Amino acid sequence: MCWKASSAFRASLESTRKSNKLHMYKTHFGLRELPFGITPDTSFFFACSNYQEALNTLLIAAKNGEGFIKITGEVGVGKTLLCRKFMATLDKGFVTAYIPNPFLEPRTLMLALAEELEAPLEKDADQYQILKAINHRLLVLAREGKRVLLCLDEAQAMPLETLEALRLLTNLETEKRKLLQIVMFGQPELDRKLQQEAIRQLNQRITFHYHLGPLTKDDMAFYISHRLSVAGFTGSRLFNTGAVNAMYSASGGIPRLVNILSHKAMMLTFGEGKQQISARHVRAAAADTGAAKSIGLPWSWLGAAIFLAAGTSAGWAYFK
Repeated sequence: MCWKASSAFRASLESTRKSNKLHMYKTHFGLRELPFGITPDTSFFFACSNYQEALNTLLIAAKNGEGFIKITGEVGVGKTLLCRKFMATLDKGFVTAYIPNPFLEPRTLMLALAEELEAPLEKDADQYQILKAINHRLLVLAREGKRVLLCLDEAQAMPLETLEALRLLTNLETEKRKLLQIVMFGQPELDRKLQQEAIRQLNQRITFHYHLGPLTKDDMAFYISHRLSVAGFTGSRLFNTGAVNAMYSASGGIPRLVNILSHKAMMLTFGEGKQQISARHVRAAAADTGAAKSIGLPWSWLGAAIFLAAGTSAGWAYFK
């Protein structure tokens, strides 16, 4: 019992130490919160032309109410954040169902949809009964004047038979309109999967499509400033021109990589007691990040020593 209490106490002390370091980090840069987290927080949504066009496409397609909508993009470009921003932007006339991991067999996908729509089901209902319950729930929502959207993230992972089941779901309709509209967010592999002969009918029903690309260099610079501003930063330019150039070279404009590298560069700058991020800090962060492009500066033992001496190494582990 004493050992357990002692262990809990040590864990509490470690948690307090990390909390204090985090507070010092935010205070050092004048921040209310961390600006470069990798969770899809819609308060940080950056409406540059690329992302605003994608959001507009989704909103127009949703109001049109026909067929499938498809959004594709490479890993880390912000598809999940766009999905959540889209759902948050819809008015009260829409009901949304969100399935983050659709690597499911057809029956399991329908069960997930029924749960999202709060459709009552008998225990051990078969696929026909599940579909019937979904159809009934959709009709009830239609009578209430609601439009229903099913948003599927990571759609490239869906088995072919599940994609075909999705097509059958869109056959549910009244004389006036479809009862269910489906929005798929996926990596470019989704396009290749949809070209297969077995699901050609689904591919023909995709009426709106947008490919989300990486940020341009200028947009990336505004993106960094935007996230800092949302997090409470009010000082002068935090990332100098060299840092921005190095960031673009290392990240290729992929927002997730920009977030990871920015956080690491800021942690190193904090560890050194400095107030501005330079190209050297970004290069060191890139050298420590496997997904980043190599830009020629190895992580120095001196830099590592400064970083660890500052007690902030937990920050690196956060993003590894």
